[in-house]
Amino acid sequence: MTGKRPQTRLDARYSDETATATPWPEAEALLETAELFWISTVRPDGRPHVTPLPAVWSAGALHFCTGPQERKARNLARNAHVVLTTGTSTWDKGYDLVVEGEAARVTDDGRLRELAAAWEAKYGEFWRFAVRDGCFHHGAGPAYVFSVAPRTVFGFGKGEPFSQTRWRFDLEEH
Repeated sequence: MTGKRPQTRLDARYSDETATATPWPEAEALLETAELFWISTVRPDGRPHVTPLPAVWSAGALHFCTGPQERKARNLARNAHVVLTTGTSTWDKGYDLVVEGEAARVTDDGRLRELAAAWEAKYGEFWRFAVRDGCFHHGAGPAYVFSVAPRTVFGFGKGEPFSQTRWRFDLEEH
């Protein structure tokens, strides 16, 4: 957890009358346990790029890895804005989350070792990474690790009651 609590708001325009805002700790628990995320980045010509990947929630941010020559890494080198989504593929049950933020590369080997342990704990031995020279290493070569601290997160409750909650992290505290 970041320690900083987001501003939470239910959007009544897209929520049933009986809906209430989802508390941030519930959304955070979903981010911790979700196995698959979809990442959206922007190509140099402005077209979107979307692909699935595993991610780890740690210290108030989502973390993912990618090879330096993969499309998402090349896109992030030019534009760090990113969206990560997770949820269910049903329309009437479950909960979907959309995390907006900027991807920042993690290069500290100590922090990378912590994240490598988190990957293996969450996803199993297949996702065991060695850490050196500011990268994960696994079979095909180095992988950059990125951290995305959320600026805004949207939560979509599906079924009874339908709801839309927004958590904002980028507001100055007064």
